[in-house]
Amino acid sequence: MVIAGGGTGGHLYPGISIAEELAARRRGVEIVFAGAGTKLERDILEPHGFRLVAIKSGGIVGKSLAGRMRGIGRAMAGFAQSTRTLMRLRPKVVIGVGGYASGPMVMAAVMLRLPALIHEQNYYPGLTNRLLAPWVRRVAVSFEETRHYFGGRGEPTGNPIRAAFRGARRKARGDTFNILVFGGSQGAKAINGAVVDALPHLRAHRLGLRFWHGTGVRDHERLSAAYSGHGFEANVVPYITNIREAYEWADLVIARAGASSVSEIAACGKASILVPLPTSAHDHQRYNARKLEEAGAALLMEESSLAGEELAKTILRLREDPGRVVAMERSAASLARPDAAARIVDMVEEMLA
Repeated sequence: MVIAGGGTGGHLYPGISIAEELAARRRGVEIVFAGAGTKLERDILEPHGFRLVAIKSGGIVGKSLAGRMRGIGRAMAGFAQSTRTLMRLRPKVVIGVGGYASGPMVMAAVMLRLPALIHEQNYYPGLTNRLLAPWVRRVAVSFEETRHYFGGRGEPTGNPIRAAFRGARRKARGDTFNILVFGGSQGAKAINGAVVDALPHLRAHRLGLRFWHGTGVRDHERLSAAYSGHGFEANVVPYITNIREAYEWADLVIARAGASSVSEIAACGKASILVPLPTSAHDHQRYNARKLEEAGAALLMEESSLAGEELAKTILRLREDPGRVVAMERSAASLARPDAAARIVDMVEEMLA
């Protein structure tokens, strides 16, 4: 079986969850990932033992005319490459999980009349999945409301989360208010900067606050110095490897609103402050964040107005209102779909029957 997508951890992790569920049900199944071939993809997939095939592709949304032309050229090359790869592998099913490689590989599967399924992680679907949906056998969506964008087609499954999050539980609250901050696998410069600017406004409360901050490599030294300089107890790392432990430790999460992040926040039942990436394709992160905000599970703060003083005030308001935090946690947990990978594999099994 081929799982197509990747480029970022947010696209890969759902694919890995699906792959692990497939492997558990079908002993001896061979699963190949088709992605962009980046170091990040290799680093994430290697511990799981899955093979990676690199496919040329590129985006066109939000690009200049020249950029769109280059993206179309790469997509055409990727389609030819995907066709050759599928003719060689002859998989039983091709599953598209988003990312640049998903489009050429799934379209090649359609042209070769191989069974294909796509999964849309975000509330508002990307261009690739909207174009592919009429041609594939099955469409899985993370949110019930997303079916509207596929003309009513699409089966709500939730977004598959990493196995590490299944069964995650909140640890008993201590005397400190624990804040987990991260911006995805590469960090988030805007969130990092806002936290640095918030620290002076939080300094008087530093003994009651703890931070665990995944900064990304570029901002690690600067953030470490900022926390230390203001006297905060903080675990500042370039990348959070023990992410389940971090979620269980946290009382509040400050993060982007990518599909994987919001799914993990729901799975762990966490109150959150979400800062959508303004340049995300079709503004999909804002749609994701609004879904949690409307459910009472999160607060949405726009990057354009993200200021340190306001962030500090928001943190302190939540710290001083534990009842509200508990209500947000319950609302987040109500959105969780821990069986999402199993639901998608059920669809695959039906396609193979």
